[in-house]
Amino acid sequence: MTSRFTELAVDCHEPERLAAFWCEVLDFKVIDRSEGKVEIGSWVPTVEDVRARQMPPTLLFIKVPEGKTAKNRLHLDVSPIDGSTEDEVTRLLGLGATKTDVGQGSDRNWVVMADPEGNEFDVLRTLAPQT
Repeated sequence: MTSRFTELAVDCHEPERLAAFWCEVLDFKVIDRSEGKVEIGSWVPTVEDVRARQMPPTLLFIKVPEGKTAKNRLHLDVSPIDGSTEDEVTRLLGLGATKTDVGQGSDRNWVVMADPEGNEFDVLRTLAPQT
């Protein structure tokens, strides 16, 4: 018997707003929405696909009444694929992200940021072809 990692749930105040932000960051699309929930992904999961092989998980944004109170114990890492890390940080700032300090220090080769609701994520090294 085995399980699959199918989605990552994110508690938030504004599921539509946060889903729109992460769609822009990751080039995902909204694949499902219902009252207080928005699911985004790079593909539309089917039971057959999920049973056949591990597929990329979707992100599910769920409306909750409480706010964020502490540093996330789980966070996303993203890697730019067609530009520098610095250029991607600039793009994400323009989308509504902020740089944040979680005690990471200044001598790191990644940038800690927060989405519009304060959830931390890291921008890692670029995966763009080096010219």
